[in-house]
Amino acid sequence: MPVYCYTDGRETISRWFPASHHPKRIRLNGRTYVRDFAAEAVGVPASKGWPLECYASGVAPDQAGELRDYLAKKGVPTEVSADGNPIYRDAAHRRKALKARGLHDKASFF
Repeated sequence: MPVYCYTDGRETISRWFPASHHPKRIRLNGRTYVRDFAAEAVGVPASKGWPLECYASGVAPDQAGELRDYLAKKGVPTEVSADGNPIYRDAAHRRKALKARGLHDKASFF
């Protein structure tokens, strides 16, 4: 379900609704909120969330050193946690490291 943003001029709130069943106005605590398209268009800053420790592309803890060496040899030096999870500095670094390992993240559009 998508998130829809509503504002009353002083405060902006977000609510989850099915795509075909979102109201144009919300009445909450005696205040009327109208849909705010501009607030819905705001994205998340690219710097948020980095560095990122990736559990999905991690390996067993005893393979952490092996992964670190492999990525360095492929030209993508990457820090690997003691748990075996690679720590990506930014989106470009993550893309290169995943490509070096032959992995593809369908949710990240690359």
